[in-house]
Amino acid sequence: MLEKPDIREKEIITCLQNEFGLSIGDVSFLPLGADLNTAVYRTVSEDKNAYFVKLRQGDFNKACVAVPKYLSDTGFKQIIPSLVTRAGHLWADLENYKVILYPFIEGHNGFEVNLTDQHRVEFGTALKRFHSSVIPPTITNGLPRETFSPYWRDMTRDFFERIANEIFNDSVAIKMAAFLMTKRSETLELVRRTERLARELQTQLPDLVLCHADIHAWNLLIDVSGALYMVDWDTLIFAPKERDLMFVGSGLGGRGHTPAQEESLFYQGYGSTRVDQVGLAYYRYERIIEDIASYCGQIFLSDEGGQDREQALDYLTSNYLPGGMIEIANRLDMA
Repeated sequence: MLEKPDIREKEIITCLQNEFGLSIGDVSFLPLGADLNTAVYRTVSEDKNAYFVKLRQGDFNKACVAVPKYLSDTGFKQIIPSLVTRAGHLWADLENYKVILYPFIEGHNGFEVNLTDQHRVEFGTALKRFHSSVIPPTITNGLPRETFSPYWRDMTRDFFERIANEIFNDSVAIKMAAFLMTKRSETLELVRRTERLARELQTQLPDLVLCHADIHAWNLLIDVSGALYMVDWDTLIFAPKERDLMFVGSGLGGRGHTPAQEESLFYQGYGSTRVDQVGLAYYRYERIIEDIASYCGQIFLSDEGGQDREQALDYLTSNYLPGGMIEIANRLDMA
């Protein structure tokens, strides 16, 4: 979220004081991320400790904070666990938000700095450990399971029908509608191809593991000492491991290596494994379609958002650029 949400900072400060026992004077909004349901802040306590404050609205599953905390407690060093409230909870409630508190780690994501060879290998090792972890069902209870649903594909088709028959007044909506109409055939063919892959996977009944489901380089944090962390666990799902593996070499792996180098280093850490190429292709296409549908919903169903709207348009159009997500997905699918 790039624009500050409509909640008074004084209320956040009071919540942090009452629920977490922090003595602070103010909080600073951080314009980060593309998730309109999440706003983040930085604060410093009187004893000079810095904290990362996350406000989450909308869908919330407690497993998305309980799983990282459990893994961290078992020695998983690439995870930053949330801090507990005075009552021992992993979040606090504030109006329509869940307030989640973390230590503030100074650093940069994998698109802001070059990842080293060792970072790539360590990432592979950490993700394999995560996929192999046995987590008590009481902690993962309520997490979704992959069904290869047509939800995003149907939504994308619906939006293309809408933009073909509706006149928009908002400048960003006008630009997005005009751009998408030039990409109509390409996009709908992408939808059809994804549906064929989904039907194939539904007949295979692949094994499911717990997946992060959004483990691209924006969610790899490198601190000032070079330590690597995997962050933002809001999208946990039981799915084939290809749900996570599809990010490797997809164009979302960050800076420092070519996609081929990135993939080679990652699997040095992850180890030998059979990768289902059908599943990999499906998830790369499905991710693009989900992004298109989500950005259309953000722009065509509301006129709110300010800078977030411009960012949504930029992100959507970037999928279609030479060397972008669609070209990479097609090339890897045809290989």
